[in-house]
Amino acid sequence: MKIKIVAYGIAKDILETKEMSYELTSDLSIGSLKKELLEKYPKFSALASLRFAVGEEYQGDDFVLTDGNEVVIIPPVSGG
Repeated sequence: MKIKIVAYGIAKDILETKEMSYELTSDLSIGSLKKELLEKYPKFSALASLRFAVGEEYQGDDFVLTDGNEVVIIPPVSGG
């Protein structure tokens, strides 16, 4: 199953791109995606938090993805 990943801030730097197509290899949840990304891109584990949104809404680890979903990775944000 393919999804589109859109990344901002430090997440974009870790992935070395703002947008990418990604083939899920395990079950279809946000939690599985997070686990796969942490294994493939270990620098994500250094972040204090990492949120995921689908359809302009934050989603938890149990959210089930479907083919073609656009998943936005939202890293920790600092303000000023």
